[in-house]
Amino acid sequence: MQKSTTSYTVRWKFDSCNGVGNGNSSEVIIWSLADLSRKYIDILWDDGQHKHNVRSSLGEMDEILASVRFSSFGDDMLDHVMGVLRSRGNSNATINRKMAALGKLLRKAHKMGDIQSLPEFRRQKERSGRIRFLEEDEEDRLFAQIRAASEHAWRLSVFLVDTGARLGEALGLTWNDVQERRVTFWVTKSGRSRTVPLTPRAHDCLMAVRQSGLKGPFVMLSQQKYRAIWHEAKEAVGLGRDKDVVPHVLRHTCASRLVQGGIDIRRVQMWLGHQTLQMTMRYAHLATHDLDACVKVLIRPESEAQRGLVAP
Repeated sequence: MQKSTTSYTVRWKFDSCNGVGNGNSSEVIIWSLADLSRKYIDILWDDGQHKHNVRSSLGEMDEILASVRFSSFGDDMLDHVMGVLRSRGNSNATINRKMAALGKLLRKAHKMGDIQSLPEFRRQKERSGRIRFLEEDEEDRLFAQIRAASEHAWRLSVFLVDTGARLGEALGLTWNDVQERRVTFWVTKSGRSRTVPLTPRAHDCLMAVRQSGLKGPFVMLSQQKYRAIWHEAKEAVGLGRDKDVVPHVLRHTCASRLVQGGIDIRRVQMWLGHQTLQMTMRYAHLATHDLDACVKVLIRPESEAQRGLVAP
């Protein structure tokens, strides 16, 4: 991929201690985005898949900037990065995620005095879009194919759809995280731990390898290995052309079933570990039956006069 040739003015200033009164001046230490990432990524993000994604995003943005060094990160630089990301097909939602990582890094660098100014970050409007979830027959066909390829991958699939866990959260579980038919996710995208109860089949899928001596229930799998099994299974059952049928669809499926089953949206938010209710509201339209009770409240007892208005 060809790197951007855009260049930016490097800011300079007189050293406040040495530059006054003696004619000396010194160059401000300048950084590339890659430099700042190496300096602060282990401080700002916990180990896990999210940190891996952040590192990848910051690396991509450093490449867009051609590894330019700077002492201030201006709006012109931010506009250029966003423009290139959009030209590469990134959706507004994806751009927002990458900008969140960039903003967090730059704010830390600014706080520590590494850069002199920050750009103005503006959240891009995201379209709600259609949320894909698995129907029960799709789950049955897909899971049967996964089980034929790998019993462990099947156990993980059942666990994901019944807990709504992210793939990285499940793969990072240890046996200490499983207590009394409940599981606690400590390393999460939001940085907040959460505990959810287990369905009988999710519990059975964990207990099947409890005596294996392994550190956790899914340590024999990796993201790459599981995704490979998933994609082969999805092709085999005729879902290969559906780009939305990725492992994360199991989290959507869990959320959709909770809402359709009448669980209130606040509890669904707690179950999924969403930071804001707005994120959970994507599933609210599935609770169409919630409005049915309103009709019963609005119906007035039929009076003699009302009955007279109805033609025989």
